[in-house]
Amino acid sequence: MKLQLAIDLEDVDGAIELIKKTKDSVDIFEYGTPLVINFGLEGLKKIRDTFPDITLLADVKIMDVASYEVSQAFKYGADITTILAAAEDQSIKDAVAEAHKDGKELLVDMIGIQDVAKRAREIDAMGADYIATHTGYDLQALGQTPFETFNTIKANVKNTKTAVAGGIKVDTAEEIIAEKPDLLIVGGGIATVDDPTKAAREIKAMIEKGE
Repeated sequence: MKLQLAIDLEDVDGAIELIKKTKDSVDIFEYGTPLVINFGLEGLKKIRDTFPDITLLADVKIMDVASYEVSQAFKYGADITTILAAAEDQSIKDAVAEAHKDGKELLVDMIGIQDVAKRAREIDAMGADYIATHTGYDLQALGQTPFETFNTIKANVKNTKTAVAGGIKVDTAEEIIAEKPDLLIVGGGIATVDDPTKAAREIKAMIEKGE
């Protein structure tokens, strides 16, 4: 099980400082969608140039022109990129092919999908590396959690690794770790607390204990 830190709320320089504080505990650093919107892929390149050896995910949430957008994310330094499960099947297949051609990985984000079981089975057949449960900020504000959706996905995939995101913090991480996702994605639960180093270390220790 790997720990991914979603960096959604920082500017690029703030993201770099956060990575410095947490890189001993985090396996994958996510260049979050707000960073993509505010700074484009040039910000991703700045992080890659600063940290040549970390694993970087670009949360570009692709919907169309998949081969090109995937290739651009990798060109600017990503190791993993994301496409939305709501995209056309052909777009997802093209994204998988482009990622694997470059020796990289693709994560399919299930945010907004209504028939989770059906789409999970379809995605599983397309050869993506990860399929992610994602309870977005807007639904988190209504009290929703990713746990039920994650269990539905896990029951319907055979080959694709599973990832889970959505409001996970130090005091809630143990519950989802027990469900054994392949990738635990934590955002504000590390990035916006007083001591990100401590929070990352504690969650990583929970993962190691649960394996």
